[in-house]
Amino acid sequence: MASTLDAPFSTDALISTAALPAPAPAKGGRFARLPLLAGRSFIPLGLFARLPLAMLTVGALTLVTAVTGSYAVGGAAAGAVGIGSALGAPVLGVLADRLGQRRVLLVSAIANTVAIIALILAAYLSPGAQDLAAAVPVLAAAFVAGASCPQVGPLARVRWMALTSRTPGRGAAANSADLDTALSYESTADELTFVLGPALVGILASLLAPWLPLALAAALTVVLVPAFAVHPTHHAVIRTARRRPAGTAPAAAGDRHAGSRTAAQRARTFAAVALPVLAMVCMGTFFGSTQTSLSSFSASFATSELAGLLYAAMGLSSAAAALSVAYWPRRLTVNVRWIACAALMAGLASLLLLPTTAMPMVLVLFVLGLPVGPLMVTVFAIGGLVAPAGKLGTVMTALASGIVAGTALGSSIAGQLAQNFGYSAAFLVPVCAATALFLLGTAAAVVLRQRGRKPAPAA
Repeated sequence: MASTLDAPFSTDALISTAALPAPAPAKGGRFARLPLLAGRSFIPLGLFARLPLAMLTVGALTLVTAVTGSYAVGGAAAGAVGIGSALGAPVLGVLADRLGQRRVLLVSAIANTVAIIALILAAYLSPGAQDLAAAVPVLAAAFVAGASCPQVGPLARVRWMALTSRTPGRGAAANSADLDTALSYESTADELTFVLGPALVGILASLLAPWLPLALAAALTVVLVPAFAVHPTHHAVIRTARRRPAGTAPAAAGDRHAGSRTAAQRARTFAAVALPVLAMVCMGTFFGSTQTSLSSFSASFATSELAGLLYAAMGLSSAAAALSVAYWPRRLTVNVRWIACAALMAGLASLLLLPTTAMPMVLVLFVLGLPVGPLMVTVFAIGGLVAPAGKLGTVMTALASGIVAGTALGSSIAGQLAQNFGYSAAFLVPVCAATALFLLGTAAAVVLRQRGRKPAPAA
């Protein structure tokens, strides 16, 4: 028997439809429904407002390296941005759940703009910082810039989940199809921005000035993030106050079973949330180790800069495959999708060990990207399914920070292996990360099915 986790998506978030137009029947396919659900301006706002996050890490690396002349300091600045983002994202998610998205996004947009400007000034005021001790102001500004970066992508997913959960006049299956379509688009938007962002940094820094990419990121943040924050879709997600379940009295001292049931429910909820978060850490490890391994691979016959072009092949196929999830059959539940995509990803990742020149590697990477996009869509969907009431933003931002933390982990491990044993050893890291995703998928199928058979705890 299928569990409730195999059923179409539902959430406890309340929806205010007064500020949003009632969706009309879409003409032109499933993706044509998205502007009808959220308004035409929401999609371009959500796409370009997340671009500064994709530019920030590479922009800090480029600027600090160019000004100080030290790759070590530049790499440390990029690492500080990543650590700040990984730690700050869940905090912003918690605040968004408690205070509302609009307020948190407005404050973080201002704070992030100030932090980026401080990073630029600190870099130019410390031009002779050849060691980490002298570069503390630069690293501190980089950390704050990462920690304060508005989490547009995860919070956009929260809005889509609210918009598609109880659309008036549509059944559960139709709402589930709308959610898959929205999450497919969101994963594609992430892929596009994380390919476009670094490329834009490289073009502006090399042709004009190394500070310009970060200045552009700050300008985009201060203009687009507030527009995203006040977009009417923020009314769709209503804060859920903590409260005792209606009609429930505190357990009597002798009622030991009530306490044990609550503890068991909490344990199942924690396990159900932890699995997709760990999966995103593995996904980030896959991304970071693949990027670093490709740098070593391309340096063996050309230059390390070729790695970006090679990696783009996987990004493009991943983005296209993510869009296709909207058209997958409903009988393919999220559990089945996770296991199947992860198994395919693990098998294809082993092909990274075979090529010795660029063109065969491009082919391998293009094919390898096909299960990556759908797996990201699926894990984000599961995160929405298992998120406790009123904590959807927390879970979504935790998933995003898992990718950031995993990317740093994968880059570090693969870099050490590449330095000491060559790129072939480094390519074992993405193989292991993909295998771990498969194992987590099988564990998630068990945990989610067992959790689905139990009465869900009240908000």
